[in-house]
Amino acid sequence: MYSIDNKQFPCSTSLTMKYIGGKWKAVILIHLIKKKRYSELRKELPMVTERTLSLQLKELESDGLITRTVHTNKPPLKVDYALSEFGQTLIPLLKGIAEWGKEAAAKSDQVTIVPC
Repeated sequence: MYSIDNKQFPCSTSLTMKYIGGKWKAVILIHLIKKKRYSELRKELPMVTERTLSLQLKELESDGLITRTVHTNKPPLKVDYALSEFGQTLIPLLKGIAEWGKEAAAKSDQVTIVPC
């Protein structure tokens, strides 16, 4: 049994999903393997609403998986996001999930691959 912030998790898998579960968190994290500005993320993830992206980034930052750097040296304000040291430990898992998805898509006759 695991407990974080008075929330209990029955196993390590459920704890992992607390951090990366949901529709967009893992997708955002894999895009942040390389540091990106907010505007770059918006362009790469057009199907994510601005509100959802902002909320997910705040949660990922709160969980310590990403860092947010604000550059105030000259207008306009620029914000960079990147995986934190803790978040970088997820890279092998994220790449594994992406690879599994490719293999599953290749084996399925119900999946259509649309180039990005």
